[in-house]
Amino acid sequence: MTETRVEWREWGPEAFAAAAETDRPVLLSLTATWCADCHEMEAKTYAEPRIAANVNDGFVPVRVDVDRNPRVRERYNMGGFPSTVFLAPDGTLLTGAGYLDPEGMRQVLDSVREMYAEKGADAGRVPRALAGDLPPAGEVTEAIEEHLVGQLDVKFDEEHAGWGDDAKFPLPRTVEFALKRDRDRALRTLDAVRNHLTDEVAGGFFRYAGGRDWTDVHYEKPLDTNAAVLRAFANAYLYTGEEAYREPAAGAVSFLTDDLWTGVGVGGSLGPGMGRAYYARSAGDRADLDAPREDLTVYAGGNALAADAMLAFHAYTDDERAGEYAERILGVLRRDLIDAETGAVTRFRAGDAVGETDLLEDAARVVAALVRAESVLGEGADLARTVADRAIERLHDGGSFVDGPREGEALLDRPFRPVDGNVEMAETLLDLSLVTGEERYEAVARETAAAFAGASDRFGVQVAGYGSLVGRLTRGSTLVAVGTEPGSDLHRAALRVADHEKVVVPNAHRGAGPLDVEEGAAVVRVGDRTADPATTPDELMARVADVIA
Repeated sequence: MTETRVEWREWGPEAFAAAAETDRPVLLSLTATWCADCHEMEAKTYAEPRIAANVNDGFVPVRVDVDRNPRVRERYNMGGFPSTVFLAPDGTLLTGAGYLDPEGMRQVLDSVREMYAEKGADAGRVPRALAGDLPPAGEVTEAIEEHLVGQLDVKFDEEHAGWGDDAKFPLPRTVEFALKRDRDRALRTLDAVRNHLTDEVAGGFFRYAGGRDWTDVHYEKPLDTNAAVLRAFANAYLYTGEEAYREPAAGAVSFLTDDLWTGVGVGGSLGPGMGRAYYARSAGDRADLDAPREDLTVYAGGNALAADAMLAFHAYTDDERAGEYAERILGVLRRDLIDAETGAVTRFRAGDAVGETDLLEDAARVVAALVRAESVLGEGADLARTVADRAIERLHDGGSFVDGPREGEALLDRPFRPVDGNVEMAETLLDLSLVTGEERYEAVARETAAAFAGASDRFGVQVAGYGSLVGRLTRGSTLVAVGTEPGSDLHRAALRVADHEKVVVPNAHRGAGPLDVEEGAAVVRVGDRTADPATTPDELMARVADVIA
């Protein structure tokens, strides 16, 4: 007897056409390679023959990998993965849930079938975030940064560190915001991440802890998490010079360039495998166990974030491995995922599968990595301009950025304006304006910040990066223009100025950046205050102290 299985379809017009033609709801399953609960639900719930038959008969089942399809993820995520989402044939939302065991799935299937039989497609709704309304704009003032600094205090867990009183995520961008404004809490949080979410054998960081006290660790190791937390630890080392922050960053470099290295770039994730039973073992003992699932897809945004983080770590420590692999990653991005003529960024290429182009997250991270490359290596600004210009042309609309092209099935044609994605792009445009001297990029960054200012009183620590952006726009950014080639003692000293939000421009004696600098000198500018030129690392540090004081 043939076993009944769910007849999954790919996301696309054919699936929604079939739903409309047969007047059936769509069952959308959002999954990820690294997600243990996703694989468990597949094995325990969807593998149950009666449930599979029920799904096939009454619904059009569609499965989506959320890493490969971030626009679908953002529109239909039910708060985590797996997400079990029911849609009308036009893609509007009927209802949804997370993980469902067989009994829970039976109940939900019956409930959705009854609701759809009674109301049909009229039961579908468009989530408020996709309604098309522009975010509430306002004035960009210092009060926004002050509010978010206050949130660092109000939401901090004084007993266990980290922010919030439930599950603990590393929140690397929040940590980076706090490093300049509430350093003690930032370092205490990184200490907790190091003590609870670090793989002490292979390096790298686990995604989060389910318990307030950093227990119930979820052992998946996604690229994005590891790259962002690596950068946060590198920036902590910049401020402190302590090995306690350098070592976890170095371990993450090793993990990304060993365990997740595909031969050309960094893969997307490593799954949790057997969880603690695997990760508590030594390297030798792990070799005797089944290895965790790997997603070796080379994603543009994740690899750009990794290159950015590795270049930062290399700049602060002279770590050769980090610098070498950052350049290799930038090479594969340029070769395979960035069109140098048009600036189009393709999310991934894997065999015959090709990802979407012109996604905000990917473009922002690619521009950030190229700007970092300009600061550290002396090259990258030209391509950064090309990518940024395309993103502004295609995605900047109504004062802010949408997350991708306004086209596609179901709700993909609805504009979605993610705060975090807008902040990431605006910050990197601000950096680009400093390395190129082109004020038009700062103008877009300022307009983007203002587009969300009317809602800033409702922002919490999860979007604390908005405070960094606003702080730089209101007080001015720190710029260090160096009149030498990259790699000189003066340039290396500039990179190690203890301000991770600064921008360093080498080759300023050749016209790079907005400041005229004589060969062999460096000039520091903060906002409208410019220090006298420095010609030695010690003089540079003294000038930094003068202009910031």
